[in-house]
Amino acid sequence: MTAATTPADDIGELRQRLARLDTAALSDALDSLHAPPCVLPGIRPRTPGTVACGPAFTVRYRPLDHDTRGFRNAADYIDEVPAGSVVVVDNGGSTTCTNWGSLLSTVALHRGLSGTVVHGSVRDVTESRAAGYPLFSTGVTMVSGKNRVVLDRTGASVDVGGTTIDPGDWIVADDNGALRVPAALAGEVLRRAEAVDRTEARIRAAVLDGSRLDAARARFGYARPWEDGGRDDGR
Repeated sequence: MTAATTPADDIGELRQRLARLDTAALSDALDSLHAPPCVLPGIRPRTPGTVACGPAFTVRYRPLDHDTRGFRNAADYIDEVPAGSVVVVDNGGSTTCTNWGSLLSTVALHRGLSGTVVHGSVRDVTESRAAGYPLFSTGVTMVSGKNRVVLDRTGASVDVGGTTIDPGDWIVADDNGALRVPAALAGEVLRRAEAVDRTEARIRAAVLDGSRLDAARARFGYARPWEDGGRDDGR
């Protein structure tokens, strides 16, 4: 089921469990499924130590026709974003102007959004960090998007460096970067990523208890950690 058709309680549980995992475990799980490209290339954390996790609300910009007269706001869409969503903004990775600032972070926090990923630039990072808002982007600049870009549309598929994101796909971003979990695979990716976490925890515990790393990896199924294999019987 997609996020749009999954019951709210199930979405809440899925979000809580996904948010407890790091993107490394999720990436391993996606690899095991031979999923299409899911990493969002070039996306970096602007509020270190935070996690964005939720269904994607997609936003696409286009350059403003410079012959246009009068003031043109960059966009007004934030009031339509459902709580718990991750806003995914596509401005083609441009570093020439911003698509997110502190005012949007304030509104997003107030509305209960889970975070923002910008394929482009953001500004006012000090304020977003102070507020603890999960913010990720390609670049940072002080230059406003006003009178430079306009909203193309919301709710459409966007391309972030070759990775297609459809509305409702799950986005998880942390200090490692950002990735997409296709909505149709979210449940299976979660199951496998949790198994990866358990496998690595067992290997770590065994090494700290005196085991050789190669022996611990062999014992607990490091080659296929999503299968949750190996032995806990001490042999």
